[in-house]
Amino acid sequence: MKKVLLLGGSLFQVPSIKTAKKMGYHTIVCDFLPDNPGQHFADEYYNVSTTDKEAILALARRLSIDGIVCYASDPAAPTAAYVAEQLGLPTSPYQSVELLSNKDKFRDFLAKHQFNVPKAKGYAYKEFDQMMAEINEFTFPVMVKPVDSSGSKGVKKITSPHQLKKAVDAAMAYSRCKRFIIEEYVEKYGYQIAGDGFSVDGRLVFRCFANEHFDASGINPYVPIGESWPYNMPKRVHDKLHEEIQRLLTLLGMKTQAYNFDARIDEQENVYLMEVGPRNGGNLIAQVTDYATGVDMVTYTIKAAMGEDCSDLHMVEPKGFWSNYMIHSLQNGKLKEVWIDEEFKKNNLVEFQMQAQPGDEIQAFTGSNQTLGTMILTFASQEEMLEKMDHMEKWVRVITE
Repeated sequence: MKKVLLLGGSLFQVPSIKTAKKMGYHTIVCDFLPDNPGQHFADEYYNVSTTDKEAILALARRLSIDGIVCYASDPAAPTAAYVAEQLGLPTSPYQSVELLSNKDKFRDFLAKHQFNVPKAKGYAYKEFDQMMAEINEFTFPVMVKPVDSSGSKGVKKITSPHQLKKAVDAAMAYSRCKRFIIEEYVEKYGYQIAGDGFSVDGRLVFRCFANEHFDASGINPYVPIGESWPYNMPKRVHDKLHEEIQRLLTLLGMKTQAYNFDARIDEQENVYLMEVGPRNGGNLIAQVTDYATGVDMVTYTIKAAMGEDCSDLHMVEPKGFWSNYMIHSLQNGKLKEVWIDEEFKKNNLVEFQMQAQPGDEIQAFTGSNQTLGTMILTFASQEEMLEKMDHMEKWVRVITE
């Protein structure tokens, strides 16, 4: 039986473990959190950090693995590519995956190759004084972000230089390499673009773009609270997004694998690629995409890592109106209940899973790590979908005590 090493055993990574087992592979999970749920579905589990490239490589050699998977995790993507490259297993180039996983390197690459990109520069924490000396070169507002975090953790929009110290300190709490990026804010036209895609031998053969939704009343209004499909812009915008992503993948020499997208367009429909994560999206994005298109990207991700043929994958347009929604709290406290409108439950709710339980101490939603649970929803029309996703507090509320 061939062995597949899966990096991470969080709730959102469990589908990859279950899928690999269903496909007949011996599953091995690594995670530095000893209470991760994924270990209970795997054949083997090792308490090793998925960001420790050398430790994972040593383990992979000892176990003689046949493939390595990074599913729904930005920090582990470079590790998977590094180990695969060292062992001669299927992967996109490690250097390219690492570039996509670091915001400052990614912005520099985009600028070098004439993509639309906001003015941006990365700094080490010890270079704070240098950054302050150069800050007048930027037009405010600017975004301050850790270069190597995911889920919008440590991300802040600021409007003046005196806010920088606090914003940088917040970013550093989520940066493993202790680097941050200053980036001019890009005004978006319509919804921010989310969604996943898949390339085969470097060609983007499938993508499913979505509208990204945020909670403007939250502590951090830049953390997504859900995505909805399909993306509500004309075909020409979808095609332009596709072309820009394909140009990027070609320049980077990417191979066969999944991607998670974040992008914006401006009023002239210029495309800004904000993030192209070299891995599947979390928050059940692959599962919602499957409902909408019938394409199971989890299976293709496992197949790609194991060197199986993925040439049968092709573009499928979404049918119907679908979304995911992250249950979240606007305040700290003890979880009492999640109230769901009965008509909403009957007409819209497809799947619902909770990570937090009544009585648990919960935190206000400042990053995806504070997600309490996730819903998969369906709607009768685009109008209903966007209305409900933009005003979800009318139908779903977290009640604390």
